[in-house]
Amino acid sequence: MAFFEEIGLSHRIKRLEGKWDKNWRHKNPMNPSERIDQLIAGLTDWRGKTLAGIRKNILEADREIIEEWKWMGSPVWSRDGMIAVGNAHKDKVKLTFSHGASLADPDKLFNAGLGGNQWRAIDLFEGDTISERALKNLVRAAIDYNQIKLKRKAPVGSRSKVHKSKK
Repeated sequence: MAFFEEIGLSHRIKRLEGKWDKNWRHKNPMNPSERIDQLIAGLTDWRGKTLAGIRKNILEADREIIEEWKWMGSPVWSRDGMIAVGNAHKDKVKLTFSHGASLADPDKLFNAGLGGNQWRAIDLFEGDTISERALKNLVRAAIDYNQIKLKRKAPVGSRSKVHKSKK
């Protein structure tokens, strides 16, 4: 059981044994970054290397980006709101930007989810490469979008006031 606890699967064994704890996620001691490390380590093929490279570029784009673990096992990167979620599928690695439809994409990175009105994604297949500069610029654009959205939501009294000089 210790092995399964170490890799975060003890909840599944307990479920099989009839000792199911519906709050197992809240008791897992691993932080999101450790879970993402574990996910990447478990992907021993090209998908692990691709996801690791994407993660590195996202984190290098801004020092204040936070890693999260959501939706039953997806790495999520946020700053002042969600930036993107990464997933490894059978034949691809998908990086989905939550407000991608609102972001300028001069380097044409988005190649999936183009018909939606909010989300946009980058699907990477085996052998594909992505421009580090273009990805970092897209991440920074997502952060700017989140910060502008936050300023719009701020209550009127908390916004800084501009005083006109008297002439």
